[in-house]
Amino acid sequence: MDARARGLLAHRTSAATDWSLADLLAKKGDTTVSVILPALNEEATVGSIVRTIRRELADIAHPLVDELVVLDSGSTDKTSAVAAAAGATVIHRDDVLPHVPVVDGKGEAMWRGLVETTGDLVVFVDADLRSFTSSYVIGLLGPLLADRNIQLVKAVYERPFVEGTEITPAGGGRVTELVARPLINLHWPELAGVIQPLAGEYAARRSLLECLPFPCGYGVEFALLVDTLNAVGMEAIAQVDLGVRVHRHHDEQRLGRMAAEIIQTAMSRLGQDGSIQCNGELGPAIAQFDRTPDGYVVTSHDVSGLERPPLVTLAEYRVIDLSVKGDSLPAQMPGSTSRPTQAP
Repeated sequence: MDARARGLLAHRTSAATDWSLADLLAKKGDTTVSVILPALNEEATVGSIVRTIRRELADIAHPLVDELVVLDSGSTDKTSAVAAAAGATVIHRDDVLPHVPVVDGKGEAMWRGLVETTGDLVVFVDADLRSFTSSYVIGLLGPLLADRNIQLVKAVYERPFVEGTEITPAGGGRVTELVARPLINLHWPELAGVIQPLAGEYAARRSLLECLPFPCGYGVEFALLVDTLNAVGMEAIAQVDLGVRVHRHHDEQRLGRMAAEIIQTAMSRLGQDGSIQCNGELGPAIAQFDRTPDGYVVTSHDVSGLERPPLVTLAEYRVIDLSVKGDSLPAQMPGSTSRPTQAP
């Protein structure tokens, strides 16, 4: 294993239990914290997550969480109503930068959620968690509040596969083990110590996130990790063990589409830095097959790799940022590389 990867495991990997609410409140000072839940049809779980954050981290004399936003990514169920009733600020993706046509995808929701929040530190939490506790947020914020050199904190956890009453320990994370981890070990070995590279729970400094492109789909976690490495280096990444994570699982075809988007994201970055040569454009779609009594039916799903540009490049965001913070914009991140991204 790369020496930098071993350094992450030895020196910048902690457990949620290493961090206490009282300790973080003492370190917080005037730093502000936003929690964003990208949500699509999560009425069964989003309310419990919001209530826990409101009760244990926000509704106190000196709150750890200053802003709690659920970014509804086009839900057709009661996600928005449930989240609002639980105490979150609910924002629909169509209402953010309305002149920018909306596309589907988790990264799209995260990018728009970043526009609508103002915290110095931003925590992303998936809205489908069945195992959420406030220690998730406390643990992810710990390294950022304790060390100003840390820019991104990824979650670590065991992911059991739960199907009915059957539980397979560590049976989740199939896309991680079959796609993301091999790609990282082959092409970014310094990141090999990141235990959950596709973790949906992580925290980062806004000044970093503003300067990074966001793939619109499921490649977003992979991209933010690799782009953070390129922008600020391995020493700026930490990880925190949150214990066991239980969430809604996807079927194999959905996982296949997720894998395709992650490979697309990785290939685009390898092509831009000269590590590989692509013969023409990357494929814009994945074909998947279903067997019927009349034979196989093919369905094509878009994996075009659309990415939203860094927010600091958008005039609208600069106006919002300055009106809220009243200070200058962050400079280009040290060591960052310029990458072409599709404009909105």
